[in-house]
Amino acid sequence: MQKRTGHEIKEVWLKFFEAKGHKIEDSASLIPINDPTLLWINAGVAPLKGYFDGSRMPDNPRIVNAQKCLRTNDIDNVGLTARHHTFFEMLGNFSIGDYFRDEVIPWALELLTSKQYYGFDQSKLYITVYPTDQDTKNKWIEVGIDPNHIIESIHNYWEIGSGPCGPCTEIYYDRGEAFGKGDLSMIRDDVENDRFIEVWNIVFSQFNAKPNLSRDEYPELPSKNIDTGMGLERMACVIQGVETNFETDLFLPVIKHIESISNTSYEGQMSFKVIADHIRTVVFAISDGATLSNDGRGYVLRRLLRRAVKHGKQLGIDRPFLTPLVNTVIEMMDASYPYLRKTQAFTEQVIDKEEKKFLETLAQGEKILQQIIEKSDHLIDGADAFMLYDTYGFPVELTEEYAFQQGYRVDKAGFSLAMEAQKERARSARSSTASMQTQNPEYMQFKEKSTFVGYEHTDIESVIIKTFDDGIVVKETPFYAESGGQVSDQGVILKAGKVYTVQDVVKLPNGQFLHVLDTHDLKTEDTVTLKVDAVLRKRTQAHHSVTHLLYSTLREQLGAHVSQQGSLVGPDYLRFDFNHVSLLTEAALLDIESTVNKKIRKNSDVEIHQTTVEEAKKRGAIAEIGEKYEHLVRVIDMNDTLDLCGGTHVKNTAEIEQFAIVSIESKGSGIYRITALAKDRVYAIEEFLQGFNENIRQLTLKAESLIKEAQALNIQLKTKIFDKKTIMGSYQDVLNKRKMVVTLQKYVKSLEKQLEIEREKHSLNELNDYLKEAKDGKIIIKVEGIDPKTLKSLADRLMDHLKQGLVFLVNTYDNKLILVAKSLGDVHAGQLVKNAAKIAGGGGGGRPDFAQAGAKDVNKADDVIAYVKANT
Repeated sequence: MQKRTGHEIKEVWLKFFEAKGHKIEDSASLIPINDPTLLWINAGVAPLKGYFDGSRMPDNPRIVNAQKCLRTNDIDNVGLTARHHTFFEMLGNFSIGDYFRDEVIPWALELLTSKQYYGFDQSKLYITVYPTDQDTKNKWIEVGIDPNHIIESIHNYWEIGSGPCGPCTEIYYDRGEAFGKGDLSMIRDDVENDRFIEVWNIVFSQFNAKPNLSRDEYPELPSKNIDTGMGLERMACVIQGVETNFETDLFLPVIKHIESISNTSYEGQMSFKVIADHIRTVVFAISDGATLSNDGRGYVLRRLLRRAVKHGKQLGIDRPFLTPLVNTVIEMMDASYPYLRKTQAFTEQVIDKEEKKFLETLAQGEKILQQIIEKSDHLIDGADAFMLYDTYGFPVELTEEYAFQQGYRVDKAGFSLAMEAQKERARSARSSTASMQTQNPEYMQFKEKSTFVGYEHTDIESVIIKTFDDGIVVKETPFYAESGGQVSDQGVILKAGKVYTVQDVVKLPNGQFLHVLDTHDLKTEDTVTLKVDAVLRKRTQAHHSVTHLLYSTLREQLGAHVSQQGSLVGPDYLRFDFNHVSLLTEAALLDIESTVNKKIRKNSDVEIHQTTVEEAKKRGAIAEIGEKYEHLVRVIDMNDTLDLCGGTHVKNTAEIEQFAIVSIESKGSGIYRITALAKDRVYAIEEFLQGFNENIRQLTLKAESLIKEAQALNIQLKTKIFDKKTIMGSYQDVLNKRKMVVTLQKYVKSLEKQLEIEREKHSLNELNDYLKEAKDGKIIIKVEGIDPKTLKSLADRLMDHLKQGLVFLVNTYDNKLILVAKSLGDVHAGQLVKNAAKIAGGGGGGRPDFAQAGAKDVNKADDVIAYVKANT
């Protein structure tokens, strides 16, 4: 086998299939275009799926590519395994109704084994096939594969719901005994291992999966397709003969650079791998147009960058260090992606700013987190986790990592509730920021006319009439600027293949709409395409129209004194503030909800016309609070509801579909706020109320855990059975969930109190046994099934008997190790725990007199004990 660089491996692949009549498709951007179903391009076939479902036809039915991909579904495994990555490249060859099994299998063997290409030893190849796919098995035998190297596996079937599906065949390379035993069942059972490496998967997309049919009943597709994938990083690991993907030329230059920065030699440490992986991902994502933010793609990147900074600290790096790595990544990938050099300065600027910002607060945040941990039981409160996120920039996943290392977990439900409240504050803050931007002299002096055409259109071409550092103004725009409580439209601006995401749309002092862009190189007189996200616009329109129906219903049922005190209308939900003498009862809210739904079901046309402000008011139209109106105004007439409104609306109330109240709260001084959902967002009420759902789930799990623990200790607890059935799509659902949470909270507290008393008795009964293990002023022992709070108490009691010396407990609890050290002597408990935890794949630390840590590998308990005994 000839050793090749990652770039050379890719070039061999592309040229081989090009010679077989394939068209080379350039890698698509990591950011999906016109595909709201994906956050990132996460597979080689993702940009081509229109070809596979028949909605688009390619010029050439044979396609080959090397696609950039980004996945973060198993981010916690990065660095722990040899082959998990967030950013990776997938080599693929595809046939859209052209060639099939008889062509692709001989090609696969040729490419892999020919000395002209990869030159694998054929005797080291193993093939998996689906048990009923004998055609594929026979074809492999026909081209020369030893039948003893062909393994039938039920895992070899590609299917994701209804639609195209089919069996697949995977090709494995045997790296030899140096990487483990030759147990072929690991291939059959799809067990992750270091010896047999899957290098290629070929999917025969030949059937149409349908509900209620077994696989052997699926009809064949009229057009059979081939979809294959070869992970470049895995292939490089095999061809370059290194232990893991991280020692290939696709990572090692970055790792070497980290070595020089940290003055630490790389010996497989997880932190090196995490940093190398994450910096590659961030560089590519930013270069492809992603930005850092607190939601969506931006949150993913912020989390990765900050996780890399955290691992830098674990290597002793206490200064900004990621920006210099950008050039190393670009040099490493320049042969394949020269465009990275064009965006290098911007990428470095974004990373440098974010890293410095994070480091400013990280040290203080870590101290605060440690204080929170020390005052907590075994659960970090959701409000505390949110404070760390909001004030110190800790992604909640980072807080979870720190907590886990010390045997704690985070209340995610409470965090989610705090996050939702923050989002509302952020929207208000954004309005204030937009207002401040209008005080820009450059804005005020700009008076050229721009027209809003978004009532009729959501997708147009227009000419840029003015550019600013933070955005552009066009002659005509379909984008709605935030006004009257309705949020600005979301969408993109396109120019010559580039995609610019519209961050915000702001009204300038002279009435034009400024399309705020994170960064751009657009110029005056450029013709651009403006695309409003139509799905989000329709949801916003439904929420806006139903807000008017809600307002009129409140006035009808509560009285004419009710007036609008503020509102927010967006694609996800609506918020309406109003005045009243008291908080509405549950019955009143359910009645209001029902009445609004009756108005929706009247299927009334929404009539919109222009008139003067004076004439509109004479007809009884109600103006929106805080709005300034021109001489001519838009009047919305809907179900005998007459309002002045400049927003976008449905054409008929039937488009609203349905309405559900989510919550009501007091804002003080007689002002109340209703939050509600309309259209298909009503079906997402469970998602919107994830705080309640997560609370119920966590409390139920907690109760079950407490009962199991009691059973293991032969303790009888007073238990109950709960009916968790709820009503969907109604405010009644909210009431049910809230009551369920309160009931479960009381129940769990009762169980905890019962169990705490019994556990204390249990631990005290065994105290004398533990004291017998004392030797030379030290107690270093393994224990099992003791919860973290009791464990600390046990360490304290043991030390009370020792008076001075060391207590070190290694506790197996909930499939993890929890380490606790109590020291009244020369041993530094924090340093000892930190070093011992590393042996079992964990981390932690603490004060000289007390420390604790968490670790994942329960099989290393004896090794931890041996280390502590040898080093104290």
